[in-house]
Amino acid sequence: MLQDYFPILLFLIVGLVVGVLPLLLGAGIGKVLGTVRPDSAKLSPYECGFEAFEDARMQFDVRYYLVAILFILFDLEVAFLVPWAVVLKELGMFGFVSMMIFLAILVVGFVYEWMKGALEWE
Repeated sequence: MLQDYFPILLFLIVGLVVGVLPLLLGAGIGKVLGTVRPDSAKLSPYECGFEAFEDARMQFDVRYYLVAILFILFDLEVAFLVPWAVVLKELGMFGFVSMMIFLAILVVGFVYEWMKGALEWE
């Protein structure tokens, strides 16, 4: 019975070794061979070639997060549309109607967000 699970155990062990071993080796080799010569240019924060003009922990406007969430939401729509389009012939009319209902709900949500001004950046 336990012999059936041996390939899974072997897979997990090999995955952990392949994932963790390079991290440990890289850190060890870096400490042994690397040199530490700090100067002001290396220790300064890099911000697109300009001197940093604000604190790195500044707050972002909530609209930035709202637009990001909306992008992810409507980007996931494509993740559902592609496999649906591939198997549309096998799904038949039921699959078509189900996807049209899904798209109608998304369109209603998109129009609601548009009317509320969530997509306005100013």
